[in-house]
Amino acid sequence: MLANPPDGPEAPQSSAPRSRGGWGAADGPLAIRKPYALFLGDVHDARMAKTASGIHFWRPDDCIAQVRLPGCRADLGLPDVSAVEAAGLGAQTLVIGLAPPGGGVPDTWIPELVAALAAGLDIASGMHARVADRAAVGAAMRARGTRVLDVRRAPADLPVATGRKRTGKRLLTVGTDCGVGKMFAALALERELLRRGCRADFRATGQTGILIAGDGICIDAVVADFAAGAAEVLSPDNSPDHWDVIEGQGSLLHPSYAGVTLSLLHGSQPDHLVVCHDASREYMVGVDGYRTPTLEECIEANLRAGRLVNRGINVVGLCVNTSSMPEPEARRYLDAAARRLGLPACDPVRTGVAAIVDSLDV
Repeated sequence: MLANPPDGPEAPQSSAPRSRGGWGAADGPLAIRKPYALFLGDVHDARMAKTASGIHFWRPDDCIAQVRLPGCRADLGLPDVSAVEAAGLGAQTLVIGLAPPGGGVPDTWIPELVAALAAGLDIASGMHARVADRAAVGAAMRARGTRVLDVRRAPADLPVATGRKRTGKRLLTVGTDCGVGKMFAALALERELLRRGCRADFRATGQTGILIAGDGICIDAVVADFAAGAAEVLSPDNSPDHWDVIEGQGSLLHPSYAGVTLSLLHGSQPDHLVVCHDASREYMVGVDGYRTPTLEECIEANLRAGRLVNRGINVVGLCVNTSSMPEPEARRYLDAAARRLGLPACDPVRTGVAAIVDSLDV
């Protein structure tokens, strides 16, 4: 039997509305300045702008304009301006809201990125390529004193996890596989908690989530020994009525990405789990021959692992992507899962997540 996690010394309660950790460079904390202008570049496929679309969907009040180059086929319906005009409208950061194949920075983007920095805007990017490595961008940044925030870089000074019991309430989204809606579910839960007047913060652990939230730590960029420590930094001591809703990554039952999930389970020390699932997913993403585990298998594995740091951990609901199903079939699927497992089963898009929040002590 696992030992009970140590309680540790009583920690002071935070009254700050937001107390997050996160980094965009190895030498200091990330704080992406708002509001945003969303850079859509010259992409010919609107699907490549999914990061910008996600930011606009979840944080519309933070987005005041879009910056598009000739030939761009993505359109969020925001005012079309240049980077310089965006600065004049009050934008503080130009967010590169794109995920182009290969993650590189095309030459056609450089003049507008340089103009943004020269106009006093920061640039935030979640792409694999480091924007500041382009000579003209780096020179403009240094000349104006603006910043290029690479949200995929991890800090250099993360601690090793302690397992110390922390104050506040924590909920983590986990999944039967990768790409089953853990970020969407976490954001939907935060929104519902806030709608009810609760104190709640979405804690971002991936690049898109960080750009939506304005801070966080890209957990898959952290050296393995410090990943659980990063999750502790993301969900610090807080007031007893405060909710940290932590964005899950990977899947504990995925042969490639179980490690990042385990780090989040141990580091975030969640009181509650919401299990995410794609109703049409027969095989796990990226590996041959591995069937997607059942909801029961996922629940059992995550509870067993989570009890190392929180003996009282429980599952409070299911978030299921039923987009492949017509409405009547989706309703039957959710109803059957709820009856079988004794948990509220929602599709965050079709039904919302109110039933899950109803089951929480809020």
